Amino acid sequence: MKKLIFVFIFNIIIFSTSYAEHQYEEYSFDAFWKYEIKGSSDYYKFNSDLIEDKDVKKELKNKKKTRLVSYLLFEDNKIKIDEHDLPSYIKNNKGLMPSHSMGKSLVSYVTGYAICEGYIDNVNVKLDDWPILKGTLYEGQKLIDILNMQAGDQSFIGEKNHNSDNRIKDQRFLNVNTYPIKEIMELDILQTTKKSRPTYNYNALATNTVMNYTIFKVGDDYQKLLNKIFKDDAKIKNSVFFSKTIRKSFADKDKGEYGRYSFYADRYDYLRIAKSIMDHWNNDTCVGKYLKNIYEQRINKNKRSYDGDRSGQFDVAMYTKKYGGQFHFDIIGLTKRKILGMSGFGGQNIIIDFERERIIVINSRDRHYNWKKIALKKLKKN
Repeated sequence: MKKLIFVFIFNIIIFSTSYAEHQYEEYSFDAFWKYEIKGSSDYYKFNSDLIEDKDVKKELKNKKKTRLVSYLLFEDNKIKIDEHDLPSYIKNNKGLMPSHSMGKSLVSYVTGYAICEGYIDNVNVKLDDWPILKGTLYEGQKLIDILNMQAGDQSFIGEKNHNSDNRIKDQRFLNVNTYPIKEIMELDILQTTKKSRPTYNYNALATNTVMNYTIFKVGDDYQKLLNKIFKDDAKIKNSVFFSKTIRKSFADKDKGEYGRYSFYADRYDYLRIAKSIMDHWNNDTCVGKYLKNIYEQRINKNKRSYDGDRSGQFDVAMYTKKYGGQFHFDIIGLTKRKILGMSGFGGQNIIIDFERERIIVINSRDRHYNWKKIALKKLKKN
């Protein structure tokens, strides 16, 4: 409890001065302990057949306005567009860039592996074997409903009613990404709130619940599982990281449910991971079947319009009709195509077109680039 109070006060100081400017601030990689997955000596080596793209070059040249820092287009089994202009703070941190909410999708990807490796039975299991959820509305719910963000938790968290994915009602400075899941679930509001009518309600607590349930089920093999996913199968070149909810001011813990979906990788390793996802789907592996299962069980976002954010900016999350297993599906105008989207704060996007075997990876400091020109236009190409 002392730790909870300390972090709560810390968040008041930090977020009261900087939360409104969060989309412009430089992320702090070293604030929290992490799960590290080291790169492979047998990393995947890309072939390239580069072309110049005027739209991408224009957005990158105007980076002070667009905030774009990196763009990759992969198709025909080659990198076709490779443009970047990384800020010094990213270069000085080995090129690592934050996933923001793209990490939600990677949590699902890890969960799929946990199912395929036998740690979790399937996506329809009920979460009735994890003591941390006792007394909360998440107890006994199906895994797929939490993956789909339709757990009926919109009365106290989520973008549907609270205009935030990580803040709990009446707890303005309590960010669910900075507290261990056990402490969140013990809050009075979590222990007393009943389940509302299930509907799509995008929020970070759902993802962190899935991530930590997977950690609970996998147990001592969790690091081994991460190594298989990213080092052995995706064949990353450099270390990638999942954050924990333990600040560096406290001692790290090897065991226990301290996962947080925030992920870090360099630009090429994001592409390697995306290619691994695409290969699983197209080769119909066990993990590929998991991805197809959550695609089939995707739900409507029930959005009234697709006009972008308040500034008229778009990304794949804002231009898709459905959500399934922490991924965005059904791009407007391309709903008949099986295209998977991953979206993160500030304009981070990974888009995988399975049928065209095309991947787009976008990293940015904010979402002011022309998404329709550098992403949607490329997807519409035959």
